[in-house]
Amino acid sequence: MTMTLNEQTTTLPERTAEAGVEVRRSLGATRRTDIFVALGAAWAALSLTALLFTRLTPFDGVLGFVVVTFVLFVAIYGLLTGLDERGPTVRDRLAAVLVHGLAVLMLLALVVVVVFTMYRGLDALGHRNFYTDDMRDAGPLQPLSVGGIRHAVVGTLEQIALALAFTVPLGIVAAVFLAELPGRFSRFVRTIVEAMTALPSVVAGLFIYSSVILLLNRAKDNLPEGLQWIAVGKSGFAASLAISVMMLPIVIRAADVVIRLVPGTLREASLALGGSQWRTVWHVVLPTARSGLMTAIILGTARGIGETSPVLLTSGVTAYTNANPLHEPQISLPLYVFTSVTRPDAGMIARGFGGAAVLMFLVLVLFAIARIIGGKPAGQLGRGQRRRRAGRSYRDAVRFAGRERQRAANTRNDSEVST
Repeated sequence: MTMTLNEQTTTLPERTAEAGVEVRRSLGATRRTDIFVALGAAWAALSLTALLFTRLTPFDGVLGFVVVTFVLFVAIYGLLTGLDERGPTVRDRLAAVLVHGLAVLMLLALVVVVVFTMYRGLDALGHRNFYTDDMRDAGPLQPLSVGGIRHAVVGTLEQIALALAFTVPLGIVAAVFLAELPGRFSRFVRTIVEAMTALPSVVAGLFIYSSVILLLNRAKDNLPEGLQWIAVGKSGFAASLAISVMMLPIVIRAADVVIRLVPGTLREASLALGGSQWRTVWHVVLPTARSGLMTAIILGTARGIGETSPVLLTSGVTAYTNANPLHEPQISLPLYVFTSVTRPDAGMIARGFGGAAVLMFLVLVLFAIARIIGGKPAGQLGRGQRRRRAGRSYRDAVRFAGRERQRAANTRNDSEVST
């Protein structure tokens, strides 16, 4: 490199790596040596684990084999990386291996659960009657060509729909209260919500059983004639109340976090334009947090749709289809799976695993619908919203044109009168 100053030329020597000075290297670059180290560590960990489980120790089990292999892989990979790299690079490689390895383990566990459930329920899933019939004519010795899960699917859909109808408005209103109206009472409510998050599901079922089923039925004769319908026994409605108790704290906590992430400048801009607090929340805060609120609802639904003990205490078990959630027992898919897999005969166990596979598919469909509804980014309007906005714009244009014509007519009349 040369520099010219006052017609004098000065040559600067190029920088070279001095002895003992670490050469900077990109931590994100992957070399062929890194691939060989990872493969060698994986093979050594697998071989050593197989030796431990077959020769040296009395360990057994697939889960233990996978966990020990992963731990040995991380240890051997760190040792081999330390022979070639320095401290920062070794720590970076170990962190990357831990993160990616845990992700692969979680994905592997999910695949194993789904594949095992589908495999065990494949015999039942291949019959058409499994989706269209209930169990009123199916005994313990009946083949899989008799009986199905229609009653359980109907019960699950009705119970989760009622639970969402109770939980979504209450949860979002409570989250708005906690985020927008801070104070002593809001801190007390937040404490109660956090405590309810760890509430055992059987306690929620016992609470609804004692407060709704027992007490209201005892006071049924003293209720007015128009309100005696609320004295329900074991039914889908009571089960939906128990599921709502489990879902509500999850929705409130997740929605509260999402609403507090909305930038305060948006609220300030709305208030500066003359909007009241409730209009700011309705037209600015909630639309901005729409995607996060849908995630909160999905988390609550995932907690409620798989509950078994509250449904067992509040809805009972039935073998026929009951589409009325206010009267008579009504079973759900998780409860159907539980009662089926605990039976000793192979046919009922296959029906139980088939019901679990249908439940997973139903949850996937519900989550996809929720993502489609709430997946649009903030400020993006749907097709119906765009159509309504265009209609309002057209009406405003017609109204403005009418005002202009009226103003022109008034101006003409004033000029004629003046002349």
